[in-house]
Amino acid sequence: MQSILKDARNGPSGLVVDNKSTVGGGVQDVYGEDRAIEDQLVTPWSVSVASGSTLLRDPRFNKGLAFTEKERDTHYLRGLLPPTYISQELQEKKVMNNIRQYQTSLQKYMALMDLEERNERLFYKLLVDNVEELLPIVYTPTVGESCQKYGSIFRRPQGLYISLKEKGKILDVLKNWNEKSVNVIVVTDGERILGLGDLGCQGMGIPVGKLALYTALGGVRPSSCLPITIDVGTNNENLLNDEFYIGLRQKRTTGQEYYDFLHEFMCAVKQNYGEKVLIQFEDFANHHAFELLAKYRTTHLVFNDDIQGTAAVVLAGLIASLKVTGGTLADHTFLFLGAGEAGTGIAELIALEMTKQSNVALEEAREKIWMVDSKGLIVKSRIESLQQFKKPWAHEHEACKDLLDAVKAIKPTILIGASGVGSTFTKEVIEAISSHCEKPVILALSNPTSQSECTAEEAYTWSQGRAIFASGSPFDPVVLNGKTFTPGQSNNAYIFPGFGLGVVMSGTIRVHDDMMLAAAEALSEQVTEEHIEKGLVYPPFRSIRKISAHIAARVAEKSYELGVATRLPRPANLTAFAESCMYSPIYRAYR
Repeated sequence: MQSILKDARNGPSGLVVDNKSTVGGGVQDVYGEDRAIEDQLVTPWSVSVASGSTLLRDPRFNKGLAFTEKERDTHYLRGLLPPTYISQELQEKKVMNNIRQYQTSLQKYMALMDLEERNERLFYKLLVDNVEELLPIVYTPTVGESCQKYGSIFRRPQGLYISLKEKGKILDVLKNWNEKSVNVIVVTDGERILGLGDLGCQGMGIPVGKLALYTALGGVRPSSCLPITIDVGTNNENLLNDEFYIGLRQKRTTGQEYYDFLHEFMCAVKQNYGEKVLIQFEDFANHHAFELLAKYRTTHLVFNDDIQGTAAVVLAGLIASLKVTGGTLADHTFLFLGAGEAGTGIAELIALEMTKQSNVALEEAREKIWMVDSKGLIVKSRIESLQQFKKPWAHEHEACKDLLDAVKAIKPTILIGASGVGSTFTKEVIEAISSHCEKPVILALSNPTSQSECTAEEAYTWSQGRAIFASGSPFDPVVLNGKTFTPGQSNNAYIFPGFGLGVVMSGTIRVHDDMMLAAAEALSEQVTEEHIEKGLVYPPFRSIRKISAHIAARVAEKSYELGVATRLPRPANLTAFAESCMYSPIYRAYR
């Protein structure tokens, strides 16, 4: 059967295509997903031409009651559907009305996942048109709860589960995936899911959610996206004792056996999908995240969203905040709570941007950035006991046992929380930074909402309305003394979808830090004076596709400058090319 489908795709195609329908080094648009060719007719291939019940059960081609009279005749749908015709717009209205009736966010999440399994284009149409309402449902904070309860709500596998049982056979497992042209992989081992800890195999909700956003926000084709969970066990006793847990019931494998297994996976991905598949590491624990990124960034097309994606979106917010505070990044003093992969990744990108803005040495830029971990302020006297990734941030200073002491001693103008511990930006901390800074920048980045270092209301109230605030999870506007403050959301979804599109459409083969800087700068350029007046340091999500196209163009431009882009000749207008490459969720007309 696979050979029949392969012949159908590689021989006379079911889709009339031209040169516009290839992207990322010539990957053919088999399913008619890209915006550039949404006016062309499509043949709904399955194993053969899909028709009847087969067509209705294929989420990629199913249109429900939106099949036209001609399509119902041509594809043997008469009698299998009620006689009425309903447009996609009316379907969207109906589904949104139904979703809004649910009482809990998890119920809404499950309803959306069910829709994706029935009707892929309608699912993405909902996300694109209602992104501000649905983003908290398909991703943080609701995705955290869905991962915690993934075993109980599991219905149908999405993506690949690669466990230790498949050791030595990972390449064969990858070949089991029905799509042979994969452009983006999001992979996790489930050890550090958001701020929730080790969720083992149930961390699959993260790759699934991330890739849904790659498509909805960045326009990457869903057929080219592959979510993967690496299951090496879990140290979460609650899961090991849960009768509904879907993963391996054993303690986590560590050490050389773990790294050998990951190496087999990375080699198999490259062998099966080639040089230009983007691999996003997601929610790996600190002790693995840095080592894996360092090991594979020179041999594979990889990036770690927790380290690099978070850094880019935070840097964008900081650049935008300069429109309020004035000066350059080098004029500020930064204090981080949390020195893990997110905190140190953000700090390094800030330092790199400082060297670019102010022409200072990297070491000098790092001296403007301080960090507090679980043992207090990171200083030179602690250097011998520090993990390697923390050592660049150890400066000469007397010890400070906690965050409040550090704020009083360092006198930062920008306070960034990446600790994963809620309510750590106390009233005393915020009052202390506000006492020496007229417009303190306070970023409470930890997810989900319960783990946020402070709420928007607390930041604005305790700073007497002077703080420039953004958070990792969404907060409602705050009214203080008759003035409305609208908190921004420092969400990685601003960066990684557009970044991924830029990498794919240019056929990039390696990720460089300069590409992350380009993405951050491109996002900051989308913040207008109108947004700043409302207290926002990020643009509204309702324009995210335009933002993603702009980011994709800047990332691709930098990739061409660095000589790592393989799509030639270079498109004349990269922004227009990015928009034409974007997945379109509009129903297609069938022959």
